[in-house]
Amino acid sequence: MPQSESTAAMFAITLATLHPGDTATIVSIHAEEALHQRLLALGFRGGKRVELIRKAIFSGPIQVRIGTTDILLRRSEAAKITVKKA
Repeated sequence: MPQSESTAAMFAITLATLHPGDTATIVSIHAEEALHQRLLALGFRGGKRVELIRKAIFSGPIQVRIGTTDILLRRSEAAKITVKKA
């Protein structure tokens, strides 16, 4: 793995790792085609700003806000969305 990739991987964070109240910008989505298309339809696109509203207990879903829309995601889905913290 080239140095730039390993450095980027060390600092890459996902939507699932954010804390309630955090805002971030979507960098990329690393999901299979069906999930990728569903996330695009829900408004998850590179460059979009997202805010983590809350996390359910016991590894339950997370609630995020894109613009004025609130969306619930499984943590496994959120873990496939790479973000850059704002």
